[in-house]
Amino acid sequence: GRTPERLARILRDCDEGAITDYAILAEEMEERDPHYASVLGTRKRAVSGVEAIVTPASEDPTDEELAQLVRDQITENPRFPDLVEDLLDAIGKGFSVVELHWATTASSWSIDGWDQIEARFLTLDRETGRELRLIDDADPLNGVALTPFQHVIHRPRLKSGPLQRGGLARLVAFSWMCKSYTLKDWMAFAETYGLPLRLGRYGPGATQQDIEALFLAVSNIGTDAAAVLPDSARIEFAQASGSQSESVFENLARYLDEQISKAVLGQTMTSDNGSSQSQAEVHNEVRHDLARADARQVSATLTEQIAVPLIELNHGVQARYPRIEIVVEEAEDLDLILRHTATLAERGLKVKAQEVRARLGYSDPDDDDEVIGGTPTAAAQTALARLMSTTAAAIPE
Repeated sequence: GRTPERLARILRDCDEGAITDYAILAEEMEERDPHYASVLGTRKRAVSGVEAIVTPASEDPTDEELAQLVRDQITENPRFPDLVEDLLDAIGKGFSVVELHWATTASSWSIDGWDQIEARFLTLDRETGRELRLIDDADPLNGVALTPFQHVIHRPRLKSGPLQRGGLARLVAFSWMCKSYTLKDWMAFAETYGLPLRLGRYGPGATQQDIEALFLAVSNIGTDAAAVLPDSARIEFAQASGSQSESVFENLARYLDEQISKAVLGQTMTSDNGSSQSQAEVHNEVRHDLARADARQVSATLTEQIAVPLIELNHGVQARYPRIEIVVEEAEDLDLILRHTATLAERGLKVKAQEVRARLGYSDPDDDDEVIGGTPTAAAQTALARLMSTTAAAIPE
């Protein structure tokens, strides 16, 4: 039921602070478009799938104790990746709110769980248009203020400007609507031209009843695949003439998918068909930058709005606090590194074996360990020299 006029009205209302319809639209876009849901999920899991580390403010035993409290209560919780994904829902909508559930004893506060608040239950204050508020029966128009230490608000800075204009759903909405029209027209085209034209012929002596029976048979034979006709009537199937019109729909849908991939991932090579592995590796740089920025921003939210309240409720206000950090490492081409290392070693460069093992994830063997490898035989050394000379010739100076 989305039309260009209705989409424009939803975006105008969103600019004025009425974000309910926009929040519903952003949610439906994820539910109705497999491609958008896939690339958006990929961007979220590029961060939520990375193990978080807690860095103490210093090596002081008190700071170490505070860092361990954060590990026990937050980052080592099995549901912590789900919390990160709930916060990263803001990438699509521009904002996300999670409600913390606290458990208390006579001497401590602990996090007992959390739930994400659906975006359609949030609104903006009428005065500044910057403060997120919870829609409530007590004040349906302006909403009620979110509670500090209970509500975690994540606002990713994907672009400058108001938070309701910063979500990817706003950027993708027009392409999503055009793709919906394209798929609808494509299905209508397939229904019309996917079956051959059915012609019913009747003789001059056919009665009106015969004609009506023939018309009914022609109308239903596409689905029933059976008909009973008098001898005076016959049905012919005329194949539709060849047409390239179907490629228009496919090309347009594929083009719109590529634009959505660019908006969400910053590239299309690893998400769409027809791309070589080398192209994907080149374009993966941009995607890594996006994941690193998402990780940096959500790490700040986790530290400021979860770790700090947890510490202050249990130990009071501190001079410094530990940090929750999600560090997205860039993937390395280990094969290329090893080939260059072997070539440079043959040319006289000395490299620590410990560093090579660390790069590969291998540990140093103990004296009593069963090992693979060692001093190569004379034949192996000759073969290795021949291989290195070939590899060196292939590597530019």
